[in-house]
Amino acid sequence: MSQSYEAETLLGRIVNEIEETAIALILGLMTILTFINVVLRYGFNTGIIWGLEAVTFLFAWLVLFGVSYAVKVTAHLGVDAVINLFSLPLRRVFALLAAAVCLAYAALVLKGAWDYWAPFAGLDATSGRWFPTGFENSRDQAWYEVVDMPMPEWLRWIEPVFNQGEEYEKIPRFIPYAMLPFGMALLLFRFVQATWRIWRGDQTSLIVSHEAEDAIEDVKHLNAER
Repeated sequence: MSQSYEAETLLGRIVNEIEETAIALILGLMTILTFINVVLRYGFNTGIIWGLEAVTFLFAWLVLFGVSYAVKVTAHLGVDAVINLFSLPLRRVFALLAAAVCLAYAALVLKGAWDYWAPFAGLDATSGRWFPTGFENSRDQAWYEVVDMPMPEWLRWIEPVFNQGEEYEKIPRFIPYAMLPFGMALLLFRFVQATWRIWRGDQTSLIVSHEAEDAIEDVKHLNAER
């Protein structure tokens, strides 16, 4: 069963609010857009042309927010059958080793996410194969646009900054793609938090514990009530 989590610092509370609010808003927007498109398609033989693309981006955002959120509440699945054969101190050591691997993984993916996104924002990618050693010039791709989503008027102020004053017909790709480095930075932040909680003894694992056993107990309880 996943653990409840309450932030201890101001930064943690701010990140919690951003994360949980974003997840709720994304779910709501996806539901509304999909519902409207279904009604328009089957009721009026029309639809929102950019609706599918918008929902696709929102779903990708939801997945990236969900990855870090699952770390926060220890909802990721894992196998701990072998680990549980050892004593509690050894299990803590194994948990710290797993956390170190996860930190390295999140750092690597964050670098890759930045390097992929940066050219779309007209920024420099990082140098170095595994870990950033600086920045290097990358081809400016800030003029790349999405396929269907139209450019809203209230975003026209970005054109002199990112597109040399040229107008965007569609939303530039760097806007929806910005979730890649942001989501990976959030994941790294959550792994740092989890590692610190394991080090202090407040948490024993990065994964949900004994989910199968809990599910079986729930089923037994339901059957007993019949």
